[in-house]
Amino acid sequence: MELLSEYLDLTIFGILGLMSFTVVWLSIERWLFMRALSLPDYQNFDRLTVDLTKHLTTISSIGANAPYVGLLGTVAGILLTFYQIGQNGNVEVGAIMSGLALALKATALGLLVAIPTLMIYNALTRKVEVTQALWRADRDTRQGS
Repeated sequence: MELLSEYLDLTIFGILGLMSFTVVWLSIERWLFMRALSLPDYQNFDRLTVDLTKHLTTISSIGANAPYVGLLGTVAGILLTFYQIGQNGNVEVGAIMSGLALALKATALGLLVAIPTLMIYNALTRKVEVTQALWRADRDTRQGS
């Protein structure tokens, strides 16, 4: 339990920080790719779709799982609080509330990572749909001419 007590915050915050960094990095990469995209370069719709949706699964997975990582930190923090109460025999309300409040910060951080990540994912998914529609419209225009 000493190991858990010492490294719980560092581990959970480290994982959530890595998840955040990954989302920012992949989001910037996707934005730059879509900004530089030239639709006439694509003759095949499936190739366009593959290129447009690259890394979106990773972004979505991070958005879906960040709250669970935070919840894991909260559960471990609560477990640690109750363990310490049992070991010390200290049933003081202030100590319990302090331990629980510290444990809940992991859930808050998990949500703080997840909410913007899912917003970014939805925006990128919408951009993919619009780009696909524009590609189809351009193809229909070229074939109709």
